[in-house]
Amino acid sequence: MTGVGGIPGAQAVHHFACTVPDLDQAVDFFVDVVGAELAYRLGPVHDPGGDWMARKLGVDAAAVAHIAMLRLGPVTNLELFEYSARDQRKALPRNSDWGGHHLAIHVADVDVAAAYLREQPGVTVFGDPETLTDGPIAGDRWVYFTTPWGMQLELINLPAGLPFERDTPARLYAPDAPWRNR
Repeated sequence: MTGVGGIPGAQAVHHFACTVPDLDQAVDFFVDVVGAELAYRLGPVHDPGGDWMARKLGVDAAAVAHIAMLRLGPVTNLELFEYSARDQRKALPRNSDWGGHHLAIHVADVDVAAAYLREQPGVTVFGDPETLTDGPIAGDRWVYFTTPWGMQLELINLPAGLPFERDTPARLYAPDAPWRNR
C-alpha cells in the first residue's frame, strides 16, 4: 500500500460526528469535563412535509435534528446530533458491534486523567490503565471509559518512537502540548 490513491483534493479530516440522546447534556460534558470549546449550535434542522432529511442525511424524512459543533484540541472537531425520528434506534453500539466506535483522547498521563474521570458524575472507567509491552505500539498506555449516556471514549498516551515506526515512514499525529496551551 503506497497511499497514492484516495479522494482527489482531500486535505484533512474535518470532524467526527455522533448522535447523542440529550444535546445539552453532551455539550456540557464535553465542555466542562473533557475541555472542548463550543463553536456553534444549530437547529432545528428538518423539512416539514418534504424528504430533504431522507435524501441528504439518510434518516427518516420527518426527523428533526439539533446540532452542536465542538473543538477538541488543536486538530479535532466533534459534531454532536440530537435527533428525534419515528424509526430511531436508541441502543448504543458496543465496540464489537457494526458501527461501534470510540473517541480516543491523547493525555500526558493516563493515570492522572483516569483518576479525574472517576470523580466525574456518571462516568465509568473500565478498570485500571494498561501499558502494552509488545507489538507495533508497545509503550501505549490506555484505558476506556464511558460518558454518562454510555458513549465510549478512551484515554491514551502513545510515546514517541513506537516500534511500528521502524518499518514504515507513516507517522501518527502526536500532540506536543496540552489543549489549553495552544
